[in-house]
Amino acid sequence: MLKTSCTLILLLCVSSTSIAQSQNEDYLSWTSKQAFNIGTKWRVAGRVGWGSRLDLFSSENCFYDVRATLMTSEAIRAAARLEQFRRHFTDTETHELVMEAEKVAGLVVIIEINPREGSGIIPLTWHAILQPKGAKEDSPLAILGINRPDLRQLRALTTVAPRNYNYDVFWVVFPMKDRQGKLIWETPPDMIEIVINIGDKHGRMSWRVNDSLRQRLISSTEESTH
Repeated sequence: MLKTSCTLILLLCVSSTSIAQSQNEDYLSWTSKQAFNIGTKWRVAGRVGWGSRLDLFSSENCFYDVRATLMTSEAIRAAARLEQFRRHFTDTETHELVMEAEKVAGLVVIIEINPREGSGIIPLTWHAILQPKGAKEDSPLAILGINRPDLRQLRALTTVAPRNYNYDVFWVVFPMKDRQGKLIWETPPDMIEIVINIGDKHGRMSWRVNDSLRQRLISSTEESTH
């Protein structure tokens, strides 16, 4: 009886693993249109500062158009799938792109900034914060982003939309654990927002946390080879 029960449990575990693996590789059957639509789902747009053309010499007239792509598991797979179409990669090579991207610790957000008015220069002191939507300014749940220009080399960490050269592109990583290795968000929020600060101006954009993103927030680690 015990042997039968153990065998049944083993079969259930193997079956669950097979189903999870199959779902994890579904992206290899996406069409280019499906991959594009899935990738752009995680791309949001906004503005930092608000300008007026009435007073061209006012410091308040400087503003920036911004876009942010949250590189979730879905967004990474969409980018990898489109890369497979472009470069005729095998399924194994495409899977390696995904694995390489997911080794990066924390959440990656690709931020695009276009200085529409003023000097046309993006100050080096600009920064981004990721936090639960509606968090207070001094909230311990706010995570300061780390600029990682080296990540532009990873083919699955890219936006699926065509590049607009009016925008400068930045790869920003938000670590999910503090220095003691404790999860900053012990309970994943239902919505998260990115706050982009440029000088004394800021803009906000947000995403809804779906099941796959929620699971990633729970299981996020700080192990990385990059």
